[in-house]
Parts: sequence; C-alpha cells; structure tokens
Amino acid sequence: MHTPDPDRLRYAADLDAIRAAAARIAPHAHRTPVLTSRTLDRMAGRSLFFKCEPFQIGGAFKFRGALNAVLCLDDETAARGVVTHSSGNYAQALTIAAGIRGIPAWVVMPDNAPRVKVAAVQGYGGTVVPCPPALRQQTADRVRAETGATYLPSYDHPDVIAGQGTCGLELFEQVPDLDAVVVPTGGGGLLSGVTLAFHHLSPGTRVYGAEPRGADDAARSRVAGRIIPQTAPDTIADGLRTSLGQHTWPVVRDLVADILTVEDDEIVAAMRLLMERLKLVVEPSGAIGLAVALSPAFRALPDAERVGIVLSGGNVDLAALPF
Repeated sequence: MHTPDPDRLRYAADLDAIRAAAARIAPHAHRTPVLTSRTLDRMAGRSLFFKCEPFQIGGAFKFRGALNAVLCLDDETAARGVVTHSSGNYAQALTIAAGIRGIPAWVVMPDNAPRVKVAAVQGYGGTVVPCPPALRQQTADRVRAETGATYLPSYDHPDVIAGQGTCGLELFEQVPDLDAVVVPTGGGGLLSGVTLAFHHLSPGTRVYGAEPRGADDAARSRVAGRIIPQTAPDTIADGLRTSLGQHTWPVVRDLVADILTVEDDEIVAAMRLLMERLKLVVEPSGAIGLAVALSPAFRALPDAERVGIVLSGGNVDLAALPF
C-alpha cells in the first residue's frame, strides 16, 4: 500500500506532483539547456551552472506552471476558460497554455501595462481586460463571476508551484551534484518549486532566494518569521515586486537556506555580463541570480563550489536597456 508523502500535507507540492507535472507538460514545454562560462566562474570563484529559462516557451519559466495548472483542470471546468491578472510573463504564459488546451483566457492587465505586453497576450488569443492598477484582483474576481472561468494565480497555487518545480527537476538531472542553487524570488512560486524538487532529490543542496534590496519582503519575512507584505517596491526587477503567498511562504520559511539581496546596479551589471559572456538576453529579474553569486555575502558562504543559477526569463525591452 502506498504511503502518502508527509510533505504533500505540509507543502503545496511533493516530488510525485512535480514528476507528474513534468510528464504532463513534456509534449509542449522545452527542456532548457544549462550553460557555463569559465570567465564567470573565475569572477565568482566557483563553478556556475546557468539554467536558461529565457529559452522556454514565452521566454520565461512561467509557462511551466501555467501549462501544468491548465492541463490539471477537468474538461467541464476547463471549457469555461481561465482568468488571471498579470502584466508580465505569466499573462503570456497562461494565454499560450489556454490555447494549447483550446479554451478561452481572460487576462486582467493594468491600464498602464506596456503596450507590447498587451499586444503579445492578444496575439496569443487572450482577451485583455484593462483596469486601474489597484483594482486587478477585484477585476479578476468580477470576470470570474461573469464568465465562470477558473482563476489561476501566477504563483500561489499548488499546480503552478508543481509546474515550476520541473525547472528544479531538470536542473538536478542535468547537473546532479550541486552544492547550492540560486533562484530569483518574487511571489516565491519558482523558488518554492525548485526548493521542493531539491528537498526530495538532493537534500544536501542548499537553495537560496535572490531578491532586490528595493523589494526585500521575503528576506524581511524570514527574519520576522511571518509574511511581511510587499509595499512600495522600488527595483528595476519588475518581476520580483510581488509578495509571498500562503502556499509559497511555508517552503520559504522552512526549506530555503536563506534569502540574499542585491542592489539594482548589481543586477544591471549581471545583465551585461550575461550578454557579453553567455550571449544571452536576460531580463533584470532573471539576472539577479548571477548578481547574488558575485556578491560578498555569497562569496562568504562555505562549501558552495558548484552552484546552479536559474536565469528565469529573457523578456526585456531592448529599446530600454538600463545601460
């Protein structure tokens, strides 16, 4: 008789859920490569292994969780469609996932969202519902009530977290003997998924969250022992301005080794290095892992010779590069 994993009761996902997500999304999602650079290794004083999610469908890791969540819906529920609020990568990811399932998607976007992102969602077949920035959740709730669509948040959902965990599963399979992994931290969906994967597959591998100093709610929450909501974030890393959620917080609290913060100028420098050395276009939120790996705080960590770094996305406005 199969004994349920106790972590299934304690956290949003376990290894079974992550492996099931990997099998579910495999026909559509890319298995992204891991790249290395001797120059960046020398700069960091250790071996770095870059998990390249800019090569994922939609240009970011978000597609993993969005697709898994959409494919987990039963047929009757799925037929009514899905709704979310997002002005970034998840908006595109959920719309693409809905198209694969052949169901409608409504995406609530603030009326100050970049036109290129609005156009991308519409181009993938999504219905954009504009609203004032402060009314995104209320608008999504209204659309859900009017349409009967299922609300799928961008990070704080078990199926989304399990989908993001496939990134960690792949990284473990590609580089199985890592001492540490550094993961960008906004709402904590990617961090939670990757942490849960390594928690089961390689308990000795320490997973660190990477957070901008101007949006350091996860670091402050860890110190306080409770969720401290994000207020007035001030960072170039627009994908990392979100607060932790009820499903992501327990993983961050219990299993993440630490949250390390860096300044925006360090993030910008990391973006340049990734372009120059890896020939990769990586957005600020995606480049923060390298910024942390090059920081004094990370250099001071013992026993971290082989380090995985998740480059979470590459959707950057090339006409507005910060250098």
